[in-house]
Amino acid sequence: MSSGNFELIFDHVGHFGRFQAFVYFASVFQTISCGIHYLASVFMAVTPKFSCGVLGNISQVLYYNSSVLKIEDAWSLFTPAQEDYLVVQLQNGDVWELAQCSRSKREDPYFEYSYDGNKSDFPCTDGYFYDHTKWKSTVVTEWDLVCHREWFAKSIQPTFMLGVLLGAVIFGDLSDRLGRRFVIWSTSTGQFLLGIAVAFTFDYYSFIAVRILLAMAASGYLVVVFVYVTEFTGTKVRTWASMHVHAFFAVGIMVVALMGYLIRTWWLYQIVLSVTTLPFVFCCWALPETPFWLLSEGKYEEAQTVIDMMAKWNGRSPCNVSDLLLVEHNNGNDIGTTTGTVVSGTKSHNILHLFYNRNIARRTLTVWLIWFTGSLGYYVFSLSSVNLGGNEYLNLFLIGAVELPAYVIACIGMDKIGRRNTLTPFLISSALICAMIMLIPQRCNVLNVIANMAGKFAIGIAFGLIYLYTAELYPTFIRSLAVGSGSMMCRIGSVVAPFCVYLTNVWIFMPQLLVGIMAFLTGMLTLMLPETLGKPLTNTWEEAEELGRNKIISSADSPPTTNNMNSQKIEMIHQGTDGAHG
Repeated sequence: MSSGNFELIFDHVGHFGRFQAFVYFASVFQTISCGIHYLASVFMAVTPKFSCGVLGNISQVLYYNSSVLKIEDAWSLFTPAQEDYLVVQLQNGDVWELAQCSRSKREDPYFEYSYDGNKSDFPCTDGYFYDHTKWKSTVVTEWDLVCHREWFAKSIQPTFMLGVLLGAVIFGDLSDRLGRRFVIWSTSTGQFLLGIAVAFTFDYYSFIAVRILLAMAASGYLVVVFVYVTEFTGTKVRTWASMHVHAFFAVGIMVVALMGYLIRTWWLYQIVLSVTTLPFVFCCWALPETPFWLLSEGKYEEAQTVIDMMAKWNGRSPCNVSDLLLVEHNNGNDIGTTTGTVVSGTKSHNILHLFYNRNIARRTLTVWLIWFTGSLGYYVFSLSSVNLGGNEYLNLFLIGAVELPAYVIACIGMDKIGRRNTLTPFLISSALICAMIMLIPQRCNVLNVIANMAGKFAIGIAFGLIYLYTAELYPTFIRSLAVGSGSMMCRIGSVVAPFCVYLTNVWIFMPQLLVGIMAFLTGMLTLMLPETLGKPLTNTWEEAEELGRNKIISSADSPPTTNNMNSQKIEMIHQGTDGAHG
């Protein structure tokens, strides 16, 4: 049964009535949990000030000309640097120099900061002293992920993103085979249980293993919830409804900031974040399967039950599945004539067909670059927000909040001035903002935060609409593959982003420099892409290549302009990608 006939359902039961509103807000509520887990590590894996530890009771601590009795009081004086160290005197008279990753015992117990005498160097075999002023406990302090084990801490976010990649592939396929509702049930329950399990892991390796499973569940939910709300909403509201799924993800980022401010013990912080969306775990079992999937699987009686329920809730007359099947039968010959050549070729298409010729290859590479750059910029701005100075919790909250108006602007822009004409200026403006950030003095915390919010706003708009734009740039028979491959590039960008943030150790502005270069290059290349606003979806390579030219060769049987923006999402429903937040 063709997707075009599925749309007739909404003409009868309503495009977004009371039933759809209930299903929409109930299902996207759990997307908050996805945003929570994606960014939870920004506070969970904080590395506080630290120094090499020493056994024994400390009687006095010296840092340059400042002296305190307890090492806890010394952290406000200590500025970690390669040559800096704390001088501590033990009650037995021994004097030690404690650097971050080494320690030395003075042969002569001379308690002054400068010392030219003999001393013996020792590795940090007795653990480390940590500053617990802000965080009572993090995974870094729990398992000593510093010095030679620092790369373990830096692997926490990239390994999570690898789990995101695996989850999208696995659950995207399962949602097509077993249904949307089954995956929503399993992944939402999995997010809760695995989120709690993370807090009770006993070592670093079990922590990473459970976090990867959690990432798979969160990614799987994002895959399906986008599809789920798309299949329950009509074309008149589908673009706005699907785009604002990402807005709830942004709310999750804001929740991370709030919980990070309130709770400073990592395992308790993780538990509270995990139970935030517990109510959905209890009510998700009441969500119905989508009529689209039921019809595609030939489960007509179950589909009729769901359609009748929709009509009853919305106060509309139900649509009989048998009538849709009759329309399908009557239009069978026309459908075969129109798409026969396309269908016959779908079985043999692979990713190499996205490089059909030089023009299409250039288009594919540009689209992939947009996906990669959007994801890279999104997570670089998000993850680096806690390092901007000032209040790191407020910084992350604002970085999440700025996404909400970004998606509204994206929807308005791509409907009014076009996809390319919205995408290009915001990509280039994000590059210019990155350049501006590099010119702002580090002491101007407020300006830095505002500039980063502007950068996240610009890249968020570009990031939000590329999913739709990609679908419209390719013909029907390869559209799902094009969007799926772009989504893979998006996830690669999300894996690379944490490493990009770590380059601040090389140069403080290295992440902004890389994102700025990529965004500017991508924005300029986007100018060569065709505009798709008001153009029918294409069915052949010839029609796809004619996009943007004066001559439009699409057939008269193409969908009307008002449905172009939405109908391509029907094509993507069965390919299992989560769009923006890879």
